[in-house]
Amino acid sequence: MKAIVDAIYAGAVRPMPDDGRPTGIFKTPLAGEAEIGREGLVGDAQADRRVHGGPEKALHHFPAEHYARFAAAFTEQAAAFVPGAIGENLTTRGWTEAEVCLGDVYTFGSARLQLSQPRSPCWKIDARFGVDGLTRYVAEHGIAGWYYRVLAPGRCRAGDALELIEREPDPVTLAEYWRLRASPRADRARLQRVADSPGLAPEQRARWQQRLDWLRAQR
Repeated sequence: MKAIVDAIYAGAVRPMPDDGRPTGIFKTPLAGEAEIGREGLVGDAQADRRVHGGPEKALHHFPAEHYARFAAAFTEQAAAFVPGAIGENLTTRGWTEAEVCLGDVYTFGSARLQLSQPRSPCWKIDARFGVDGLTRYVAEHGIAGWYYRVLAPGRCRAGDALELIEREPDPVTLAEYWRLRASPRADRARLQRVADSPGLAPEQRARWQQRLDWLRAQR
């Protein structure tokens, strides 16, 4: 399982148009070699470190195919839906949430990355494109992309391949993750499988376990 990274994006914190709140969603493509450290691309920045960035959200990967879905659903903003626009660090074609799994380990250039969790869409997506409802659309369809933790820092460039080198024995795809998250009647065994996934970020694992504990308490 291999995908070519079309582009690598990074950016500084800047004011959001209209309201001036700080954001790191505006990224530009990097030319030449880039360096990946333990907390992501050297030279990239996040405005709110409570919800973006850090070791468990070091790199954001977004499938380029999703932009066509945005354009079809929000036609007035269609021209704005281009790779890099949602604030991702890596863009590929051929992989979506249906193909990747929690805990997947990949090589990228000389770095080694592990898929830690899906991105949770926030208000900045609506603000970035000047439209109401895009954030909700992303969440409802489970097409927010995903985050990597960095197992081994390294160097990379656009055109390098992301190559799967390790997958858990009973993997959970991100598509299944989103289906279970949205289902009010999900089977507890399937929920436990997500919570027990070794690759899942600790904060997310705790949330799934809290949901399971609540369900057990109702019984």
